[in-house]
Amino acid sequence: MATTGNILFSGVGGQGILLASEVTAYALLSAGYDAKKSEVHGMAQRGGSVTAQLRYGKKVYSPLIEPGKADILISFELMETARYLPYLHSESRVIVNTQQIKPPAVANGQLAYPVNALDAIRDQKIDVVTVDAFDIAREAGEVKAANIVMVGAMSTFLPMDVSVYEEIINTRIPERFRAVNLKAFAAGRKITG
Repeated sequence: MATTGNILFSGVGGQGILLASEVTAYALLSAGYDAKKSEVHGMAQRGGSVTAQLRYGKKVYSPLIEPGKADILISFELMETARYLPYLHSESRVIVNTQQIKPPAVANGQLAYPVNALDAIRDQKIDVVTVDAFDIAREAGEVKAANIVMVGAMSTFLPMDVSVYEEIINTRIPERFRAVNLKAFAAGRKITG
């Protein structure tokens, strides 16, 4: 077990960010890592910004990630990715869902959604993986499983066997949603694996 790893989850309320971070944290714990997680979801019910910070390693003392220290940014909404670019370093990986959810100021016409958001992210000279998680989840049988598609895509960058994730999905997700989430997870892994 090497150094500490830092994963930042970002998006908007209703995208399943907290479940995605929980599945990842439990998988890391099950694999023998110490893992600490913190989350912010104050305006989640109104489509506001939601984040979760997850740190893992041999021993972790705080769940909070300092700017410039996130190894992975897993972003569930395109514009939210740009908000957390200051947390990245030159070796960071970004897994970004291409879904666009318009914030209230954009939806009511006060502001425009940035048309070049993905280009601005790629201009940072970091490793960016784009995922159309919504369509992949739809093909798996449930659009609400887009969060687990994203976990699947991220999972190939973490030091754990796929069976650890499958075990956590089988124990943490209600039985009636397990099969579709396992399918969504496997589809996400194919993107980066």
